[in-house]
Amino acid sequence: MRRAVLPFRRRLQALGLRWKIAALLAVGCSLVAVTIGIFIHQARAQQVADSARASATAQLIRVRQVYELTGRLDHAKTGETSAETNSPRLPSVLRDTALAGRRSTYLDMGGDHPAVWAARPVGAKDVLSVCLSLVGERGELVELDQQLVAYGVVVVALAAVGGALLASRLSKGLRAAAETARRISAGELDARIGASGVPGSRDEVAELSSAVDTMAASLQRRLEAEQRFTADVAHELRTPLTGLHTAAELLPEGRPTELVRDRVAALRTLTEDLLEVARLDADREEPVLDVHPLAPLVVSVTERSGVAAEITLAGPGPGPGCGSGTATGEGAEAGAGAYVRTDTRRLERILGNLLVNARKHGGGAVEVTVRGSTVAVRDHGPGYPEKLLREGPQRFLTGTVERGHGTGLGLTIALGQAQVIGARVELSNPVGGGARALVTLPPGPAPSGTP
Repeated sequence: MRRAVLPFRRRLQALGLRWKIAALLAVGCSLVAVTIGIFIHQARAQQVADSARASATAQLIRVRQVYELTGRLDHAKTGETSAETNSPRLPSVLRDTALAGRRSTYLDMGGDHPAVWAARPVGAKDVLSVCLSLVGERGELVELDQQLVAYGVVVVALAAVGGALLASRLSKGLRAAAETARRISAGELDARIGASGVPGSRDEVAELSSAVDTMAASLQRRLEAEQRFTADVAHELRTPLTGLHTAAELLPEGRPTELVRDRVAALRTLTEDLLEVARLDADREEPVLDVHPLAPLVVSVTERSGVAAEITLAGPGPGPGCGSGTATGEGAEAGAGAYVRTDTRRLERILGNLLVNARKHGGGAVEVTVRGSTVAVRDHGPGYPEKLLREGPQRFLTGTVERGHGTGLGLTIALGQAQVIGARVELSNPVGGGARALVTLPPGPAPSGTP
């Protein structure tokens, strides 16, 4: 039994809200219809029984009066009524009651011949009885039951349809709220559900829609204020940092000067990163897309990044090429078969951040693999934290101590720029240890005349 209930429960949970409400209304109406039908049937059956007993008793009284006056009894049936003395068909219970000196009735609605009996004693040992057929009354009850079933089915069907229509409206409002919440979560802060329902009515779905719109508007205002604040702070810092950088260059050479210049450079980098993040948040970045061979582009970006990396060109071309430290032009030519549509400046920003992140927070050799229209950057350090893989990069949060310290803006900028150029960045911890960032770029057509 338990095994049979569990699949049914799972199927019920899999149904949408509309069908659950429709089913609930149908079941509720079915229970009400069955209860009312039973009451009506019982009331009508009781009414038929009372009327039949009264008729049988009245007929018995008339037959007794005739019998006492004439001393004779007509044993032939008159219509659906028959009167007899000491009838062999008389129920034993009724016979015993009559011989005990009491007048009583007996109702039998079952069997092939439903009837009502009335009996009383006459003389010392005789029993006078009257039998009325109830075939018509039983047929009336059967017809009543059929009508109740038909009306019940109609009522349940109408309730199910009405419930489905009502639930459809409710489900539509909830689906609109859920879709709007997903759009807001995806970054579309101006998404709104809009007004729904009748003004002034106590509509819970309309209240939910209004609450979601209010929350979205408040969230949009706060995020926009945060973006403006970040952009304003970063912009205001550029001027004093430029003067500070100039002043640091005029200091005499020495260890203190090196420390000052290093910190000033770090502040300038942080300021530029903040400005870039602010532009990405405001969707003000416009890419300049063009078709380029991917392998030479990756080799060139790796060279300029200053990160010692082993490059493997496994994409279209005569075969893989490898380099240690800076990549060679021969490797670029070997993997020049795959073309992608991208913005070279933004792609350099993405790969540069991934390479610096691998060198700074990883361990061992940094590997760059070009395969088709994808670029994988891998290190052999402790790997990405589970929280980062689950929730994505967080600003000013680098994860575990093992992966070092930093601002946490590198991965944020890499993923933001990838979105601008239509690329996809996937972060993972591959088997064997380390962290891997896989950049998938949209492929582009090879220029005409390319073999």
